[in-house]
Amino acid sequence: MERVRDVSELPKAHLHLHFTGSMRSTTLLELADKYGVRLPDALTSGEPPKLRATDERGWFRFQRLYDAARSCLREPEDIRRLVREAAEEDVKDGSGWLEIQVDPTSYAPRLGGLIPALEVILDAVDSAARETGLGMRVLVAANRMKHPLDARTLARLAVRYADRGIVGFGLSNDERRGMARDFDRAFEIAREGGLLAAPHGGELTGPASVRDCLDDLHASRIGHGVRAAEDPRLMKRLADRQVTCEVCPASNVALGVYEKPEDVPLRKLFEAGVPMALGADDPLLFGSRLAAQYEIARQYHGFTDPELAELARQSIRASAAPDSERDKLLSGVDEWLSGPPA
Repeated sequence: MERVRDVSELPKAHLHLHFTGSMRSTTLLELADKYGVRLPDALTSGEPPKLRATDERGWFRFQRLYDAARSCLREPEDIRRLVREAAEEDVKDGSGWLEIQVDPTSYAPRLGGLIPALEVILDAVDSAARETGLGMRVLVAANRMKHPLDARTLARLAVRYADRGIVGFGLSNDERRGMARDFDRAFEIAREGGLLAAPHGGELTGPASVRDCLDDLHASRIGHGVRAAEDPRLMKRLADRQVTCEVCPASNVALGVYEKPEDVPLRKLFEAGVPMALGADDPLLFGSRLAAQYEIARQYHGFTDPELAELARQSIRASAAPDSERDKLLSGVDEWLSGPPA
């Protein structure tokens, strides 16, 4: 059997990780016990829940589970714990840079309001970065199920706190609801404030949603974006512009976007020159973290160690890390590749 290098030792950037979804399942159970929250059975079995979100009923169930987990985050110390543990998990998987995605409005009711919630989150990220040595920043994401005016408020707030560690602005939730163009002003505010634009698209709907993110929101990264593989002209556009797709293979299979890991079009996107940053999305619900996504590329798509190294480089280049941090991580990738296989 061919000897290969350990992907958990490959330096990489993690650009698609949702806040509550980053929680350890053991932490969720402890917090639920602490607050007397009765969790759905799907979150207490010790196995990833059976999900399928390709219809609205399935997506609603996914959101219900996510909301149940989020209801266990009630105090600043819970936020600090979640962020620290997410950082620890990323370091264990070889990540040198993490951009964690959060909609602070979801946590505001229990943390004293929108601004206090965001400040608690940013303080937690700052502390976790110092404690673990992981480069860590925040991407504030609006919810496309809410009114576009709410997104503008979030964009202004994100810009206001850019000097505290916010690097980007996103748009999440069911892309079958809410047109991208409705959020164009929010993204304009974010871009004018120096934040990168990274909306979700091309997951639950097809290539058109990726085009909308490019045309209407001027995205520099696309959350997911895998459905672009269905349109060769769109793939060429992404490749020519070097717009990175934050591809989450385990998530795609868990939510029924693709039936099997080998169906996720990693190879097709890679060979078309579309930059990718593999991400874990919501490990709490999907059962796997960052290194496992690289193992999927290796096991199911035949990615060699040099190709895995290139995927890691693409994630680093697409990040908002300072040049010095990028150079350090890219050098680490070269060292990983030049070392002997395990």
